Amino acid sequence: MTSARPVDRDAIDDLERELLGRVRGRVLEIGAGEGENFGAFDLDVEWIGLEPDADRRAELATRAREWRHTAEPLGAVAEAIPLPDHSVDAVVGTYVLCSVADQAAALAEVRRVLVPGGLVVFVDHVAAPPRTLKRAVQRVATPISKRWCHGCHWDRETERALLDAGFIGTDVRRMRAKSLPFGPVPILMFEGRAPDRTTT
Repeated sequence: MTSARPVDRDAIDDLERELLGRVRGRVLEIGAGEGENFGAFDLDVEWIGLEPDADRRAELATRAREWRHTAEPLGAVAEAIPLPDHSVDAVVGTYVLCSVADQAAALAEVRRVLVPGGLVVFVDHVAAPPRTLKRAVQRVATPISKRWCHGCHWDRETERALLDAGFIGTDVRRMRAKSLPFGPVPILMFEGRAPDRTTT
């Protein structure tokens, strides 16, 4: 786990692209939005997108074709992924675990569709440390952000949720992104793996 002085948005974006660039094979991107991450993926990945919002999904399908991905994006939520068990090599998501309705259910689905030992990469803003002013601000802001920012929760303990779901962190970084007017926003960058067949 790393934590450092606040860094700017460009530095966060570079680190995010580095993590996404590591995935290989059949890759499921949950909450894929309008395809903002296509440029970060290795060109040889077999990409599958999942996006519940119909308008975003239409744009995502267009951009996927531009990047020569043939699979039609799935119109579903992360809590009910319409894929078979153990059918993808990696699952990625950027700024999506903050907005799923049920984080534990979504992560259980991610684990279900991953092959044993499969890779996960998640980047998200997360709760500030307990008993800090930032945490208090997040607690006040979350009811508003849930309603007006696509269900976004500013105060989720996403790293704990990932560990509770059984994922094993291999490269975990807690950053602080520069932001106004309320100061740096805590960002979690989590690369990890699902347990392999021998893990209980």
